[in-house]
Amino acid sequence: MKLKTLLTASALIALPGLALAQEAPSFDEIGPYIMTTLLFCMAGFLVFFMAAGFAMLEGGLVRSKNVTMQMTKNIALFSIAAIMYWLVGFNTMYPGDFNGYFAIGGQTVLDPVGVAAADAALDYASIGSDFFFQLVFVAATASIVSGAVAERIKLWPFLIFVVVLTGIMYPISGSWQWGGGWLSEAGFSDFAGSTVVHSVGGWAALAGVIVLGPRLGKYKDGKINPMPGSNLALATLGTFILWLGWFGFNGGSQLAMGTVGDVSDVSRIFANTNMAAAAGAVTALILTQVLYSKPDLTMVLNGALAGLVSITAEPLAPTLFGALWIGAVGGVIVVFTVPLLDKLKIDDVVGAIPVHLFAGIWGTIAVIFYGEASIVTQLTGIVAYGVFTFLGSLILWFILKAVMGIRVSEEDEMTGLDMAELGMEAYPEFSKG
Repeated sequence: MKLKTLLTASALIALPGLALAQEAPSFDEIGPYIMTTLLFCMAGFLVFFMAAGFAMLEGGLVRSKNVTMQMTKNIALFSIAAIMYWLVGFNTMYPGDFNGYFAIGGQTVLDPVGVAAADAALDYASIGSDFFFQLVFVAATASIVSGAVAERIKLWPFLIFVVVLTGIMYPISGSWQWGGGWLSEAGFSDFAGSTVVHSVGGWAALAGVIVLGPRLGKYKDGKINPMPGSNLALATLGTFILWLGWFGFNGGSQLAMGTVGDVSDVSRIFANTNMAAAAGAVTALILTQVLYSKPDLTMVLNGALAGLVSITAEPLAPTLFGALWIGAVGGVIVVFTVPLLDKLKIDDVVGAIPVHLFAGIWGTIAVIFYGEASIVTQLTGIVAYGVFTFLGSLILWFILKAVMGIRVSEEDEMTGLDMAELGMEAYPEFSKG
């Protein structure tokens, strides 16, 4: 009798807990939210590390007297991008219902602390993870500009340009495709940003290089004078860091990790991304051997990066062989367009325009071989982003030039931007003996 009473009492005590357990959502309901949020966080960490890659690549490819300037620009531009994307960028790029062309959003507001499952967007991911993942993309766009205009631009005009690029220009054009805008409705396809990110950075860089003009002594008496970088080991490290970060760049752009198919697709993207980079590097290695009798390390590094940019518009659908030939074409593009720019007296210090603009255009066109997008639609998107970003950047660069000047004096350029602009050197022991 006592045992029966105890069992009855225990059952009554357990009933509220059982009821709560029945009301709690199952993993089938919350699993996709948790896993996709995790994907955005992990991929965001990797893309964030690309900021270090850009800094190391640029620091290695500029002359030693300008290294500190590049480091300053890179940490400053990322920080500015983070603030501007919170302030207006994220909700400009993803405005919800809008006219498909233009919207200016407000500040980003995160999910409340300890948000309940009933109040979370279980069909997608946390706001914080989504915001952070998209933020690191805009910072990469600004980094592209930094390398191209190196060694002769003033610090503060450049950073003002970054404010407008990351807070206004990039988010507006990004909304056309990833925010459900007119290009998305038209069928334009750009999986992870060959055009939305990389060619936008390339167009902005091209405008800046044109307005700035070439470095002193780069083109003289009809000759192209090489200006070797200060540290090719550092540049190589930067390339490997960028290669690593690209797995997050492309893999995270799956935008879901809640099913077996999604996880499998992320791994497929990783494999294709790696293959395209390898093919771009090997192609540049072989081509420079054939054309110049000796391999050119800087071309090989940029060949790998061009392969990565080329596969970014569609890293999921191709086979490994498809990724190989797409990346290989990217390597070819770099080898032939770097000297072409020099012939046109367009001085791009790190090769950012061939890698991000030209290979970005190629990657966007290559989508037609593995998807449903048409060549007309893809070209429409390429032209739209080119016109908007190039003209907008050109106008902004000219305004900055007229108002405050964007180029340092000849004396400061000869001295080096480290001492002229910052008063400190990256390698003081070499200059002071």
